[in-house]
Amino acid sequence: MPAFRDFNFKLLVIEKLMYEDEKLTPVFRIADCLKAKGIDTDPQTYAYDNDLAHTVFEEARAHFEALEISTELLATVDTLTLDGGLEVYQECAPVWDGEDDLFDVGSLDDLDLLPNLRLISGVDDCGLGMAFDADVLASRGIATD
Repeated sequence: MPAFRDFNFKLLVIEKLMYEDEKLTPVFRIADCLKAKGIDTDPQTYAYDNDLAHTVFEEARAHFEALEISTELLATVDTLTLDGGLEVYQECAPVWDGEDDLFDVGSLDDLDLLPNLRLISGVDDCGLGMAFDADVLASRGIATD
C-alpha cells in the first residue's frame, strides 16, 4: 500500500474518498471511538473538558495514520478541496476553528500518489494551501481555483 509522507495531505485525500465520495469505508467517527471507551460526552465537550480544543485527538490520528488506501482507490481522486470546514477535520479536532496551522499541508511530495488529480479547489482562498506552489501544480497538469 502506498505510504503518505504528509499527514495533513492524507487527510485531504481521506476527505474526498471517505466523506465526499463514500468509497473508503467504514466511515470514521470520533464519537464512536469515545463511546467505545465508555465516554458518552459529545466530542466537543470532551475536547474542552480535556484541554484538547486545538489538538488532533490521538484516536483520530492513530486511525488515519494506520488507514491504508489502495493504489486503485487513490487513482480515482481527481479533485481535492482545501477548506477549514472539512468533515475530516471535525472528526480529528471537533472544536478546531481554522485559526491556526493544525491542518496546514507542509509538502507536495504525496502528489505522486494521485496520478489523476486535476484540480485542487480553495488554494487561493484558504491558508491551508500555503505549500501548494502554482508552478509545481501546473507542471503536473493540476489546476487550482
